[in-house]
Amino acid sequence: MRVVVQRCSRAEVRIDGIAVGKIGQGFMLLVGITETDTQAEANLLAKKIAQLRVFEDTEGKMNLAIHDVEGAILSISQFTLYADCRKGNRPSFIRAARPEQASPLYDYFNETLRTTYNLQVETGRFGADMKVDFINDGPVTILLDTDELK
Repeated sequence: MRVVVQRCSRAEVRIDGIAVGKIGQGFMLLVGITETDTQAEANLLAKKIAQLRVFEDTEGKMNLAIHDVEGAILSISQFTLYADCRKGNRPSFIRAARPEQASPLYDYFNETLRTTYNLQVETGRFGADMKVDFINDGPVTILLDTDELK
């Protein structure tokens, strides 16, 4: 699994012009799932994200976790994180998990953030054409990849 974590001051996702997920301060996540991912990878990333200390303390140092700032999460499924651009100019998405595997694992990941880590998690809709608007705070953008975290 790959997750792009972006610290934000606000984030919103729209489908057909209608807001379906909206948060204030927190994380905007782009979540990519590959064919070899399991609940173990989802658990690893959920824990890392819940404990990631990238919010500023009173001294301006990135020392606080999302709970410390009462932040929320906007999670967006993003199969294009597994784009392979090595050959030609048209990306291949062969490593991205098929929807019948990726969708349940994406749901499990979000539910783990909600239940295990008691975080507010808003989402888009898996497979939908979404418009995402957010303000990257910092900017702080971190790529988490389970292949590198294991």
